[in-house]
Amino acid sequence: MIEVQDLVKRYGGYLAVDHLSFSAEKGQIYGFLGPNGAGKSTTMNIMTGCLAPTSGTVIVDGMDLQQEPEKVKQRIGYLPELPPLYPEMTVREYLTFAAKLKKVPRLEQLQQVVQAMSKTGLLEEQDHLIRTLSKGYRQRVGLAATLLGNPDVVILDEPTVGLDPRQILEIRDLIRSLREEHVVILSSHILSEVSAVCDYIFILSHGKLVASDTPENLEAQLHAGGALCASVRATPEEMRTLCSTMLPGIPVEISAGARAGQTELRFGAVDDRVTEDFFYACAEAKNPILKLEREKASLEEIFLELTDDHTDAELVLEREEAGA
Repeated sequence: MIEVQDLVKRYGGYLAVDHLSFSAEKGQIYGFLGPNGAGKSTTMNIMTGCLAPTSGTVIVDGMDLQQEPEKVKQRIGYLPELPPLYPEMTVREYLTFAAKLKKVPRLEQLQQVVQAMSKTGLLEEQDHLIRTLSKGYRQRVGLAATLLGNPDVVILDEPTVGLDPRQILEIRDLIRSLREEHVVILSSHILSEVSAVCDYIFILSHGKLVASDTPENLEAQLHAGGALCASVRATPEEMRTLCSTMLPGIPVEISAGARAGQTELRFGAVDDRVTEDFFYACAEAKNPILKLEREKASLEEIFLELTDDHTDAELVLEREEAGA
């Protein structure tokens, strides 16, 4: 388990991380979602011990990162956006080198290297020079190095950036396979990435945690009170008359349906009372309702609603993070 407690990071007068707190446990994949400059990478750099916080702390398995940095770092595997690979080494040579850097006991190095290659599908590539590998396989090498030392927490920063669609699907499958043995946290500004892989989402804006929940619950929260859509066996003229008579003043869009004799209606943000009134009005008029549901909010809508005041000026943070 990893806990972030009241984390703050300032770059001069700029507040990059603003009293951020959350926890993550094994068995789920957590996603950091936010626009560029929201503080995702800064938070990850602090969590991995690469950057010191202004205040606050990170606790892994009950140990404080600031008080026991070496022990905590041994329990964290970190894959940066651009893995630091050595292209003139073979896959096996690089992973053996990485195992030594991570202070994996000598008698365990071979076993761990082979296990990491097996998990990431690199056994057939182990004698190839890294420079000859595709970007997708290079990402696998970086992920294999991240797993060396059997870390409790695996942190991945933009793990699929620059990959083609097939490679993205392969890396996603690899990430999903890690949830049973590790706490997995990944950062992305790609909404489909987070929606497809993560069980739980943290949405950051201005360095603050503005929402945290499962993708389904986040959609449900924005879904409540949203647009109401209906398909009715009636003509558009009949529905216009019904709505103007039975639901005066309620905004509604009415159009002919895809099939003859059907009409599509889309009400604005209405409450349950309006839904009930519409249902009974159609029943009284003997116009069967074929579909009646609220529009489902997409993760994109949730993201935009929660971060729509995020300005380009905050991209200053990107330059600060790069120089940190």
